[in-house]
Amino acid sequence: MAQQGSKSVKFHCSVCLDLLKDPVTIPCGHNYCMSCIEGHWDKEEPKGAYSCPQCKKSFILRPELEKNTMLAALVEDLKTSPEDVSLEDLKTSPEDVSCDVCTGKKLKAVKSCLVCLVSYCDQHLQPHYESSAFDKHKLVKPSKGLKSNICSTHNEVMKMFCHTDQQCICYVCCMDKHKPCNSSS
Repeated sequence: MAQQGSKSVKFHCSVCLDLLKDPVTIPCGHNYCMSCIEGHWDKEEPKGAYSCPQCKKSFILRPELEKNTMLAALVEDLKTSPEDVSLEDLKTSPEDVSCDVCTGKKLKAVKSCLVCLVSYCDQHLQPHYESSAFDKHKLVKPSKGLKSNICSTHNEVMKMFCHTDQQCICYVCCMDKHKPCNSSS
């Protein structure tokens, strides 16, 4: 049954997080509710380019959308399955870190990226695993205070500690005003 639940997540739209309604497959292979992807692209129209909300692949021309009837049938079967598990297990509680990318229902974050300074649920984390552009990104357990780790002066991650002033500092601070101090990383 747990396996069925994890499979059902694959039939959810990453924009609205509900089961796919009138599912469409866009050229990069990702699936969305027709109304969700149309809404996303309507917002992008002034830019003159259209992108996939998940992998960020760009399309110069707005792709024509047609309902994916096979996927629609699978979603209908899933709706009537007695083993269907909802996303309730994946939603956040007050003590959890929520995904910063989810719109609408916020899912529980599984990782935080120290480069992006964003926390991600399983689904929104996938580009970090699939694209080489994210190879140098540092993923850590979900953290609520990502933005508080940024130096307000240099906008850099504070990875060092100044023992003299008893405060966290960034590398630029270490080389600048904290140069004479006793600092460690």
